[in-house]
Amino acid sequence: MRLAQMLMVTTSALMLSGCMHQQQTTKASSQAEGSIEIELNQVFPQQSKGKAKSDGKEMVFEVGYGKNGVGCIGSTFEEGITPLGTFKVNAIMSKDRFEMDEGLIKKSGRTKDYLAKNLFNNMNSIDFKGDGETGEYGSGYISLTPVPSSPQPFNFNEYDGTYRWYSFAIHGTNDETRIGQRITGGCINMNNRDINQLIKTVNLGDEVLVTSNKPCIS
Repeated sequence: MRLAQMLMVTTSALMLSGCMHQQQTTKASSQAEGSIEIELNQVFPQQSKGKAKSDGKEMVFEVGYGKNGVGCIGSTFEEGITPLGTFKVNAIMSKDRFEMDEGLIKKSGRTKDYLAKNLFNNMNSIDFKGDGETGEYGSGYISLTPVPSSPQPFNFNEYDGTYRWYSFAIHGTNDETRIGQRITGGCINMNNRDINQLIKTVNLGDEVLVTSNKPCIS
């Protein structure tokens, strides 16, 4: 009788161990290949981080966000506010890579070749703060559009005589002390080493989830 009880306990322990192992494996692999998760910390901005997965390996990086806080899911982009929610990548730009949704290319009124050659350089040449500093987007720019779609104010236009485009995006920086702060015009910034790595793995249509540990403000 005691032997039978011991066998039952041992079998139960093995079954429980197997369930736990399966749960841990599922948790570790729950992030989809190519997806990006951004976790904004409104209490301690320096603890804000992003995660991405490529070739089965997780990449973790520090981020900064909007100087005026975070906006609610489905909200229209406002200066200084980083919106929460689910997004998809609709453009990828760096010195070595240019990809953009066909609908955006058509909206631009320019050819893809023109955009690939000029757009990111134009955007990065603008001195937004009027302090003589350019290169606001660092070495790369990953544009995001909300899912489901909602009205946004983004357009191709001229800024101080320079043809450019702007959107909600993850991008690099010209000042890495700005990472981990509530400081941007609403975009998510990260250091150039990390944006360079992220641009190697991201593709058009990839999902980006932006969350926060505190409620949104608008």
